[in-house]
Amino acid sequence: MLTETLPIPQNLREQYLATGIAELYPPQAECVQRGMLEGKNLLVAIPTASGKTLIAEMAMHTKIAGGGKCLYIVPLKALASEKFDEFSDKGVRVGIATGDFDRRDDTLGRNDIIVATSEKVDSLLRNNTRWISEITLLVIDEIHLIDSEHRGPTLEMVIAKLRCRNPAMQVIGLSATIGNSGLLAGWLDAELVTSTWRPVDLRQGVFWNDRIHFREGERAVKQVSKNYEDLNLCLDTIAEGGQCLVFVSSRRNAEAFAKRAAGAIKSEDPLLKALADKLMASAETEMDKSLALCVEKGSAFHHAGLSRDERKIVEEGFRKGLIKSISSTPTLAAGLNLPARRVIIRDYLRFTAGEGMQPIPASEYHQMAGRAGRPRLDPYGEAVLIAKDQGQVEELFDYYIDAPSEDVHSKIAEPTALYTHVLSLIASGFAGTHGELAEFMNRSFYVHEHRQGRLMQRAVDSALQFLVTAEMVMEVGEHIGATAFGSLVSRLYIDPRSAAMIVSMVKEREEYADIGLLQLICSTPDMPRLFVRNTDRPQLDRMIDEHEEELWLAMPLEEDLGEEYYRAIKTAMLLSDWTDEMPDAKICERYSVGPGDVFGMVESVNWLLHATAELSRMFAPAFHQQIHDYETCMKNGIRRELLPLVKLRGIGRVRARRLFNNSITSPEAVRAAGIESVTRIIGRGIAEQIFSQLDGKRKINPENTGHAAKKAEPVSRDKPDRAGQSTLSHFR
Repeated sequence: MLTETLPIPQNLREQYLATGIAELYPPQAECVQRGMLEGKNLLVAIPTASGKTLIAEMAMHTKIAGGGKCLYIVPLKALASEKFDEFSDKGVRVGIATGDFDRRDDTLGRNDIIVATSEKVDSLLRNNTRWISEITLLVIDEIHLIDSEHRGPTLEMVIAKLRCRNPAMQVIGLSATIGNSGLLAGWLDAELVTSTWRPVDLRQGVFWNDRIHFREGERAVKQVSKNYEDLNLCLDTIAEGGQCLVFVSSRRNAEAFAKRAAGAIKSEDPLLKALADKLMASAETEMDKSLALCVEKGSAFHHAGLSRDERKIVEEGFRKGLIKSISSTPTLAAGLNLPARRVIIRDYLRFTAGEGMQPIPASEYHQMAGRAGRPRLDPYGEAVLIAKDQGQVEELFDYYIDAPSEDVHSKIAEPTALYTHVLSLIASGFAGTHGELAEFMNRSFYVHEHRQGRLMQRAVDSALQFLVTAEMVMEVGEHIGATAFGSLVSRLYIDPRSAAMIVSMVKEREEYADIGLLQLICSTPDMPRLFVRNTDRPQLDRMIDEHEEELWLAMPLEEDLGEEYYRAIKTAMLLSDWTDEMPDAKICERYSVGPGDVFGMVESVNWLLHATAELSRMFAPAFHQQIHDYETCMKNGIRRELLPLVKLRGIGRVRARRLFNNSITSPEAVRAAGIESVTRIIGRGIAEQIFSQLDGKRKINPENTGHAAKKAEPVSRDKPDRAGQSTLSHFR
């Protein structure tokens, strides 16, 4: 189907033609033929890199031309930023929503396309955001993640809520190939478009004995290293002018491979040197420095421990063809568009708690293999598994290469998911009676899949009983309604079990303690926790003994609950060190984490601190101001003594500490010191900004007064002038 004949807005057609898109790919053409531009619902289940984004773009621009508004749902914040950038240069207004979960974000409604995570859309629905009712096209990227235990229930409920609220809305689901795509399409009342077509031919094989074995033949690979088959495969591709992605099971393995690859590639490209210098300039940890040294030679590693800036530099370097090899954990395959000539799936076993090393699903293999082949750059793509022995060659073909993707299944009936979603349905007005609640749940993919709702009804009844007992929901005969407590919990977007734990404890405590509050929050279902090694136990026990009076939760009597107790303590210690102004490098060394992990922990606890402050306003007003202030401390990574200074826009943890150490401890003291004195401490430009605020020309920064920790904004990562000496400093 020729682009010039498409019934899409003229400006979009001209942009496509100007960038060389003269003809649609076959799956794209089929979507048009199936009525996509006339408003038909579609489920598009096609291989990675087959042009799903362009499908969505054509549908959205056509809908916008008719006065519509589009919502594009993605699973990850990083993917939201990528899609925002892609859509923003096409002549329509684009907004992005990934931040605070208790804001209505009504101004986003001015945009034609809103890109958001499913969690953010769920929060917008809970907060009755006005523009949601104006959505005429919903696009769900990676819709197969409805099968995810963590994200699946929220995605399923968001789709059901939006279809309930906007019955005439068009729905387009985008996915890699899935086993039971027909069942999912039936739930969406959608036309199913499936295809095996790819823009670049994909060759899939198994490496054994210095040869890649394909179904159609073999290919020899030159042996450069006697010990590392993965390195030989990587260098073989680079020698041909290609790039390589290597998927391994752990961060440590990713870093180790990148170092080996750097030693073998030995690039001397000055552009790589510039990237490495940029990384080294902000490097604080050994991991940061290691990444910079790898990048300088042409390789990199990529995992969640990297900071946002580090990941961005690595991704840009790879897209530009400068970095020849990236070794990564599977998160890269799920979240970013980084194709390569050859994809090596080295590790196809993953550790699962209680089960040991288990094979990854075939669908995950296909997700990684789909990254092979750069459209318009590579003549082909190769996905290669590495066999441990000759007998495993055929097994890997059967288990992965020739295997279809698994079916997807609803996870909404899980009790832990239903607590929050049942509350949100009641608090948001989707259900005001038992009958309406049952009727809504009958809209779920779960009931469509299982063709009966008895198991679902029992799970819903159990969740409802918890909510009534926790006084978040009231029952009066057939009628059900949210209490003020329940409505607040739903708007704050936290697990009702977390809220019940927090409220029970703050009502019970007579004295406030920062570490006690952190321990409580780190024990809730919403908070990710650090793992505890056996070698950590003595230090943790010592910390528990020394701070026994300040801790709010006692050691559980049940032995099997002890692990989670220690994990919460260790996580609270890391966060306490952060607010004690300990440098990132020291925290990363002490807890064996990366800068990205620290940011993730701080980001998560910020939101829970904000929620706790709001709950304390209702149930423990005596604690409210202290929690409110500690929220600001956590957001900025500061001790309480710096609170007055960080209210000034442009003053973060580093500049505040410099001023404080020079006896300038408040905005009033800044004014009294004079601009020349302040300039000597923090520089002329910032000093002028500060005095313009003090003179009333600019407002003092409202974000640093502890109102709401913005989840979408990075926490200040400035390097402190002095290492904060933590009161919980047992990890050396």
